Amino acid sequence: MPDFPEEPIYRHLARIGKALSSPVRLRLLDVLDQRERTVEELAEEAGVALKNTSAQLQQLRAAHLVTSRKEGTRVYYRLADEPVSSFLGHFQRFAHERLADLRDAIEERLGSFEAVSAGELAERLADPDTVVVDVRSAEDYAEGHVPGAVSVPLKELRDRLGEIPGDAEIIAYCGGPYCVVSPRAVELLRSHGYRARPLDGGLIGWRRSGHGVQGP
Repeated sequence: MPDFPEEPIYRHLARIGKALSSPVRLRLLDVLDQRERTVEELAEEAGVALKNTSAQLQQLRAAHLVTSRKEGTRVYYRLADEPVSSFLGHFQRFAHERLADLRDAIEERLGSFEAVSAGELAERLADPDTVVVDVRSAEDYAEGHVPGAVSVPLKELRDRLGEIPGDAEIIAYCGGPYCVVSPRAVELLRSHGYRARPLDGGLIGWRRSGHGVQGP
């Protein structure tokens, strides 16, 4: 018998807490928040072993945070719905406010660049002196991007610097709030004399702020 009559209620609430208690599962949720993927694509993008990715997905599905669809022989995974993304955003902001160690880890890995908020960028989209650069893969860009953004994957950025106007401020973004790609792009651009800043929260932050994306 439970020690208190409400125990079954809290036991079910704890299922969500358990699902979020793994760094690997949090990473998978962040990647799936960007777009749906097969387990193989998810494992590669997240940097997690395939077998482990598959096992962690089952736990996320059991908590109804992730769902899937089948297309031929392939199974695609995605967040269960938009409220999951919204919940993750609140969870991340709450943790950022409460945990100094988290703030230190973010600064250590993402740097201390002054980021552009989604609201500020929305106001500047029509400004010819602002160029928005999507430094994710071409495949991710094709699935949806900030309106008007140009696709220059990070691995191509150095060779394509000549395509970027030198007199504009460059706003670079990648997938999510903890993505290291856009800070690396900003560092590269600044080292070549460009004015550049990252987009706070990446494409996920843009979408969570209520802004639309261009593409499918």
